[in-house]
Amino acid sequence: MTIDALAPFRWLQPPYGDQGDLLGEIYCVTLLRGLDPAEVLRRFGARTSTEMSFAELDLAVSDFTMVTEGGEGGGYVGVVATGDGCAAVESSGWSGTDDSTLARLSAGTDVVSVSRHDYACDYFHYAADGMVITAFDPTAPEHRSGADTDRLAGLMREFGLPLEEGSEEEWEQRYDDLTEHGLARMFAMAARLTGVTFTADLLNGPLLVGAIADLPWEEPQRETP
Repeated sequence: MTIDALAPFRWLQPPYGDQGDLLGEIYCVTLLRGLDPAEVLRRFGARTSTEMSFAELDLAVSDFTMVTEGGEGGGYVGVVATGDGCAAVESSGWSGTDDSTLARLSAGTDVVSVSRHDYACDYFHYAADGMVITAFDPTAPEHRSGADTDRLAGLMREFGLPLEEGSEEEWEQRYDDLTEHGLARMFAMAARLTGVTFTADLLNGPLLVGAIADLPWEEPQRETP
């Protein structure tokens, strides 16, 4: 995997102050294979839904964060169908990184959530069949959590993410690269794992929007053969 191959995902991490920074400094995008928008909203806990433009979603999020002072995320998720799956967008939110939410979202399918948080850290979560498989910070991919931290080892190496700790000198050499290209790498990996490629064009059309609700985690029911 060359750096040039990450070009389709550069828009997700533009230079500071860039007018093309559509999603801003805090967001979470969850990519889901084989689900439709209504089902995705149901798994996020939304009880009702409405179609909105991305600008209208941003306004709803702005109102929510003003009331809650930003401590509860963005309050809403907008979902758009693409290919054989969906992309769920949270402006100023991070519900897609929560283990119990990922358990619901990934029941019977593959899900990747990628979060950006300029005041904390970015993060990658891969979940399947109701379980978080591998999660990591793209600037420190050698520190992974989840049920199978080596499941994505080959893919991570392909995308230039080191799996082992290096010396202090090696860390300094690779830190800038991992910081500058981390989000692009995560979205490229997400496309490979879910079959859903997140493009800026997806924000041009209407999104199905619902309010996120905290739900208790339930063991996914598996079909018996």
